[in-house]
Amino acid sequence: MATSSELTDAQLLQFSRQIMLPQIDIEGQQKLIDASVLVLGAGGLGCPALSYLATAGIGKIVIVDPDVVDRSNMQRQILYTLDDIGSYKAEVAGSKLRKFGTQIQITTITKTPNEKELLTLVNNADIVLDGTDNFEARYKHNQACLKAKTPLISGAVIRFEGQLTTFDHRNTDSPCYHCLYPEATDEQLNCSENGVLGPVAGIVGTMMATEVIKMLLGIGGVLAGKLLLLDTLHMDWRLVRLRKDPSCSVCSKK
Repeated sequence: MATSSELTDAQLLQFSRQIMLPQIDIEGQQKLIDASVLVLGAGGLGCPALSYLATAGIGKIVIVDPDVVDRSNMQRQILYTLDDIGSYKAEVAGSKLRKFGTQIQITTITKTPNEKELLTLVNNADIVLDGTDNFEARYKHNQACLKAKTPLISGAVIRFEGQLTTFDHRNTDSPCYHCLYPEATDEQLNCSENGVLGPVAGIVGTMMATEVIKMLLGIGGVLAGKLLLLDTLHMDWRLVRLRKDPSCSVCSKK
């Protein structure tokens, strides 16, 4: 990787609009180029998040998704077209992201990693973005991030509603995903059963990418210890304080 004084002319031009921001500048852009982000799930949330992470200049992106593109995905998973049906989402997304800039290193994984493999992936990432759609996977990702002390950004959408939060596992006082949902089941949050409005996934996925960028740069305020709730049907936003559960069966053992 180039140093901050060695950004190429092409990079300076490509990222000029965000380099102009005093909170980013050339030094911040170099931090993004040097960063590694693990994205779990390349669906409705992962697609917009991946698009903005790649165009922001994140240097290394690892995409994990064992699913293939289905026609029902077209309504909200914006990286895919009808020509991609039957292909692995991770591979299609990776192929398209590589066209955003030669500085991006994309790794795609088309199987569900086991516990050891997941922990290795999380340990090698600066931040993990969880865009999966089931509680079983989210619980596993939360536990791996806790072990590795890697920040976890988690989003979810259903119907006209979305939510977003950040678990900063570098901080021992941070709540974890299990504190938020101690005994959840997938029947409580299932898009295939309840439906979802496509743009809601776009809103939350884009905000997840924003959280990643701010955390990498150490700027602004992030949603650590907070849960942002969005009701797009009434365009209502609420911010709820999250606290660590002292009796949490996962993070209270740290």
